[in-house]
Amino acid sequence: MRHARLPLLVCAMAFVWVVMATAIAAPVPEASRIPVDIRRTTLVVRDIDKSLPLYRDALGLNVIYDELIGGGTDADGKAKSPTVRLVLLRANDTFIGVLGLMQRLNIPPQPEPQFAKAMPGQLIIVMNVADLDRRFATIESTANVKVETRPTLIEYPAPGGAGKIPVLFSAVWDADGNYIELNKLLGTAAGTARPAGSSD
Repeated sequence: MRHARLPLLVCAMAFVWVVMATAIAAPVPEASRIPVDIRRTTLVVRDIDKSLPLYRDALGLNVIYDELIGGGTDADGKAKSPTVRLVLLRANDTFIGVLGLMQRLNIPPQPEPQFAKAMPGQLIIVMNVADLDRRFATIESTANVKVETRPTLIEYPAPGGAGKIPVLFSAVWDADGNYIELNKLLGTAAGTARPAGSSD
């Protein structure tokens, strides 16, 4: 019985290796590196406490910084109120790809957000979510999140017309109307080498 299960175990291990090879962040080869890293994207939000349920709780990003900034005392020794709250959240890298949430504390309440696809001057954040199939129900039920597209299988053209890149695509708006793509990569990402022995 033990030997009969061996082929199944080998297949399962191979599948896990392929998923890891295509879904886990990794540095590019040394010869391809440039002296610039995209360190962080910071979203200026209306209320950090309304933003955190999506990014910290539903998506599971780890809070690595949460501080009030701009307080202290003025030249006369009078206390100054903080002007900014900054929260930094991390996924799987200690240096790149951090998400910042910044709330300006010294401005009046802002108009309600618009829930529409991003236009020039706005942004789209793309996140890979390896367990999107299971996690999306939690994301969908999170306060202050509006769903635009539930998980749907789509295909992007591969670079140079070399086949397709299958993706389980979904999209939501966060509490401030930022358009967030939450994808599960099912193929090989653009700009990465194919695992040995793989084919289109």
